[in-house]
Amino acid sequence: MRVLISGASGLIGTELSRQLEAAGHTVLRLVRRPTRSSSEFRWDPATLSLDPTVLDDVDAVVNLSGASIGRLPWTPSYKREIVESRVQATRTLTDAMRRSSTPPAVLVNASAVGIYGNRPGEELTEDSLPGTDFLAAVVSTWEEEANLAPAVTRVVLARTGLVLAKGGALKPLMPIVRLGLGGPLGRGTQNWPWVSLHDEAAAIVHLLGSELSGPVNITGPTPATANDIIRAVATALRRPFFVPVPEKVLTLALQDAARQLLLADQRVSSAKLQADGFRFTHQTAAEAVTWMLR
Repeated sequence: MRVLISGASGLIGTELSRQLEAAGHTVLRLVRRPTRSSSEFRWDPATLSLDPTVLDDVDAVVNLSGASIGRLPWTPSYKREIVESRVQATRTLTDAMRRSSTPPAVLVNASAVGIYGNRPGEELTEDSLPGTDFLAAVVSTWEEEANLAPAVTRVVLARTGLVLAKGGALKPLMPIVRLGLGGPLGRGTQNWPWVSLHDEAAAIVHLLGSELSGPVNITGPTPATANDIIRAVATALRRPFFVPVPEKVLTLALQDAARQLLLADQRVSSAKLQADGFRFTHQTAAEAVTWMLR
């Protein structure tokens, strides 16, 4: 396949490009700077600018663009950037697809398990109703934009959890754990839907060749709590795990980001993806952490 990627230089995009090229596919990249090779194409989501002829010989598009939700704090201006970066990038792509003479057969659009909100005690599937908080609203709007792709394009909404990788969402916690100050965040018993970087990219490759459409959860097959994941990091680094951070301290310091990222309880099922034949390389969060820190 010839696969056009937005966000190819990011954490997931880099690993996805590596896996696609290793499998013999051609990777094309959307860039906002001047192009440097024939595999790069200029676009500007801020002005909804993308030449639709770029899509003429493209089999699939993977949209990974969006400001990181892991950047803290969430100031009012950064919240706007979180929303606008996703809406503008997705709208630019779907608009170009509708104007293309040969729209791509598939669009895999990044999404997030944040759509479910804080749901303790529930098993969350793709059929679960959205939550009501900021992240749920962001993801709902994001997915609505992706669904504006032309009817001939199969749209997959890749609802991703916490990606375990160096430089990923755990990056701010790593120095704390290395100093021996790791411990429970709030209760610590909240479920964190996780996936290794390797399996995140591999799942997207699988979805490009699948017949699935609509939302698909990409989360590891074995549930894990915040304590499980942070303790696994501490164990791998041979550091203690005993210094708790009270929920009140987290919410006072980080407000919505604490409530929706660190303290939210989400037990998300990837049964739909697994029933389609995908097999996770890393079955537990501990395995993914060991791979991450290798």
